[in-house]
Amino acid sequence: MDSRRDFIKKTTTAFAFPLVNSNSEVFSIFKKLPSNRLNIAVIGTGDRGQGLMRLIKNIDGIELVAFCDILPFRIEQASAIAPKAKKYNNHLKLLSHKNLDAVIISTPLNTHYSIASDAVDASMNIYCEKTMVKGDNQTIELLKKVKNKSNKIFQTGHQYHSSRLYSYIVDMIQAGEIGMVSSIQAQWNRNGNWRRPVENSKYERQINWRMYREYSYGLTAELSSHQIDFSNWLLKSNPNKVAGFGGIDFWKDGRETYDNIHLVYSYPNGVKASFTCLTSNAKDDYQIKVMGENATILIDHQNAWKYPEGKYNKIISDVDGVSGATVSWTEGKGNKINYDHKDPTIQALEDFRSSIINNTIPLSNVNTGAAVSFAVQMGIEAMDKEQVISWNTKYNI
Repeated sequence: MDSRRDFIKKTTTAFAFPLVNSNSEVFSIFKKLPSNRLNIAVIGTGDRGQGLMRLIKNIDGIELVAFCDILPFRIEQASAIAPKAKKYNNHLKLLSHKNLDAVIISTPLNTHYSIASDAVDASMNIYCEKTMVKGDNQTIELLKKVKNKSNKIFQTGHQYHSSRLYSYIVDMIQAGEIGMVSSIQAQWNRNGNWRRPVENSKYERQINWRMYREYSYGLTAELSSHQIDFSNWLLKSNPNKVAGFGGIDFWKDGRETYDNIHLVYSYPNGVKASFTCLTSNAKDDYQIKVMGENATILIDHQNAWKYPEGKYNKIISDVDGVSGATVSWTEGKGNKINYDHKDPTIQALEDFRSSIINNTIPLSNVNTGAAVSFAVQMGIEAMDKEQVISWNTKYNI
C-alpha cells in the first residue's frame, strides 16, 4: 500500500505544496486536482454511507473499490450501488484490501473510535463522519493516536467546512465586514420522528441507532455539531461554557435521545452562540444567523444573505397622560451573497482526495473534529445535569 501511495505523490510533484493549518490560506487546498485515482472503501453502508457511495461514483479521481457492513441487507443495498466493489462484513478484513488508499467511516457514532483507531494502525487515510467520536475520553485517545502514530490524512465529516460559500462568508466576517460579532443563532428544525423503517424488529437499535444513548448523542451530535463546527471556525476558538435544556417531550416512542435541544455556548471573546433542534416543527428548517454591529449574515444549506443594520427612530408619545418613548425599527433589505460553490458533501470528498494527493491538512481535520466532539459532550452534560458545564483543561492537547 505504501509503495502505491509513494508513486502517487511522486507523479504529482507539480501539484504539491506545504502543509497549512486550518486557519490560514483557506483556499490553498482548492487547486485543480491531479488525474491520479485513489482507491477508497466505505465502512458502514446505512443511509449516509450509501449516499456517499452514490456521490463517489461521480467524482473524478476516486475509485470505490470496497465496502463493509455487518448487516446482510445493507451489503445487498450497497451492492446495487457499486456492484464491482469488494464486499466485506468485517472492517479489519477490509483494511487489508490490496492497494487501498483511504477509508470513509460512516457507522454509528459509538463505533467511530474503534474503527478509526484500527484504520490508523493500518496506515490508512481516514474520512470519519461527524461527530468524530462519542465521549471525551475516547476523543482524547484518538486525537493523541492520530498525532503520534499517523502520517496520513485525517478528515472529519463536517462538510460545511469545505463549502466555498461558507469559506467566503468566514473570510468576510473575519475581515470585519459586518463589524464586531456579538451573537450566533443556529437552528436545525424538522417535523418528523427521525425514524427509519424497520422490517425486522431485531434490527431496531441498529437501524435507529440515533435514538439510543448507547450508540449516539442524538440531535446534538448528528445535526447541531455541524453548526458548532462553523462557530468554532468563525470565532477561531472553542467554547468555554455551555448551558441548555433538552427533553423527550413530543415523541413518546421509547427513544432515549432528546427530541428537542436548546443550547447556548459562551466563547472566550464574549460571543454567545445558541443551537436549537426541534423534531415537531420545521419552521425555517436549517439556518445560521451571525449578528454583527453593522449587519447580519443569514446562511442556509447552500445560500446566504446579508442584512445591513437599519436605524432606530425614537418616537415620543403620550399614553394616558404618561409621557413615554417607543422605538420603531427599520430593517435593511437582505442582499443575497453570490459565490460559486458545489454541494458541500461533494466538495468535502473532493477536498479529501486533494489533501491525500498534495499531503495537506484538511480544513476539517482531527483537531477541529475533536473540538466539536468535546463541545457536544459538554452540551449533553449540560442538558442532562441542567448545569453550566465548562471546557475541561484536559481537552487542551
